[in-house]
Amino acid sequence: MSGSDPIHVVGGGLAGSEAAWQIAEAGLPVVLHEMRPLRGTEAHQTDGLAELVCSNSFRSDDAELNAVGLLHQEMRRLGSLIMRCGDANQVPAGGALAVDREGFSRAVTAALEAHPNVRIAREEIDGLPPASWDSVIVATGPLTAPGLAEGIRGLTGAESLAFFDAIAPIVHRDSIDMGKAWFQSRYDKAGPGGTGADYINCPLDREQYAAFIAALVEGDKTSFKEWEASTPYFDGCLPIEVMAERGPETLRHGPMKPFGLTNPHNPTVKAYAIVQLRQDNALGTLYNMVGFQTKLRHAEQVRIFRTIPGLENAEFARLGGLHRNTYLDSPRLLDATLRLKAEPRLRFAGQITGCEGYVESAAIGLMAGRFAAAERQGRSLEPLPVTTALGALIGHITGGHVSAEEAGAPRSFQPMNVNFGLFPPLDRAPKAPDGKRLRGTEKAQAKKRALTDRARASLSEWLGEEPAPLPAAAE
Repeated sequence: MSGSDPIHVVGGGLAGSEAAWQIAEAGLPVVLHEMRPLRGTEAHQTDGLAELVCSNSFRSDDAELNAVGLLHQEMRRLGSLIMRCGDANQVPAGGALAVDREGFSRAVTAALEAHPNVRIAREEIDGLPPASWDSVIVATGPLTAPGLAEGIRGLTGAESLAFFDAIAPIVHRDSIDMGKAWFQSRYDKAGPGGTGADYINCPLDREQYAAFIAALVEGDKTSFKEWEASTPYFDGCLPIEVMAERGPETLRHGPMKPFGLTNPHNPTVKAYAIVQLRQDNALGTLYNMVGFQTKLRHAEQVRIFRTIPGLENAEFARLGGLHRNTYLDSPRLLDATLRLKAEPRLRFAGQITGCEGYVESAAIGLMAGRFAAAERQGRSLEPLPVTTALGALIGHITGGHVSAEEAGAPRSFQPMNVNFGLFPPLDRAPKAPDGKRLRGTEKAQAKKRALTDRARASLSEWLGEEPAPLPAAAE
């Protein structure tokens, strides 16, 4: 390390790991503080950096028609460690980028341990970072230690919001009855490292589905502590039994939708609902139940999930669980470079800022690291254009809902995945080559292509580069 004071990053999850990498790559010393294994959490199982505690999917890798796929592409262009390690540890998942969770964490940990500008300190920061640390990135995620959370709350004078995030079960592949289940991706779509047959599908008929829904609704769930009772769920990660309680057909049009799949064991009969399992490790020995995050008690999970055809003898490597997430009211508290307005030496990154998802958390960490490095080096780093995926996401976090609140409307800031709804509208609607108006699916796809083309051009201009070509999969 150089003799200058290091920048401190608190939290060794995806956001903290990415922030530390960006600082180190800028030639600056950084100390990455991670409390595990000194202090564990309700969700983590190892002491590895960037451990994935829920799904192993980074979601769609389509950079032309999907906002998260575009975010993947932007992060790769900006030298993301998380994306590099994700690409190196991918497992088949249709059109998604999914990773071997253990291999991915090992790769991130090894890269940071080997970097000459990085020191990893295994210690808990219990309370606000010392005043002598003049540049700090807090990336402690949804499971921020109580002492630090209280310090932040006292400093801002505002209550942190909270929601529940649930974990899906993982099943041993060799315990699945492939005489009833089959391999197929929805609509046979192949993705990075995939073949178009990357999911295991378990079919239910109408009677089986009705019995399954009733069991979910009636099943024994974990009880909440008094302080948890009023905490809302994030709609992007609802427990499956909560979805079932919203109506008997909800799951059929959500994670159990049967569309785009044909049962080779009975090809003339369409399933009423289908449970999909996605590969969870590089060996292909573990599969997670897609969309089956749950707060059912463990014994109930085993009993109910074994009523699914093909899973009658399922052996679970991990059962589902539930933990509380906390995040800041970022539009009120953070500036455009993710600094805390009340104390600008502190920056925040990751889920604690109110973004949702692995990739989004790492993306915010990437920019927090770059902002901190530029500030230390006396450089001016302009925020990313809001026409990029990264810029749109940061714009939502740091500016969302402020004008509405000033007008007296109730506060409505909630966790958010990147999506095209966060992008500024196009100047004009795309038209067909002959100049005619587009409709339906053609119109929607043309709009997405126009948004992603504009985003790539905006990022190139921000970087001072020529526009990047489309990835091979999107050409």
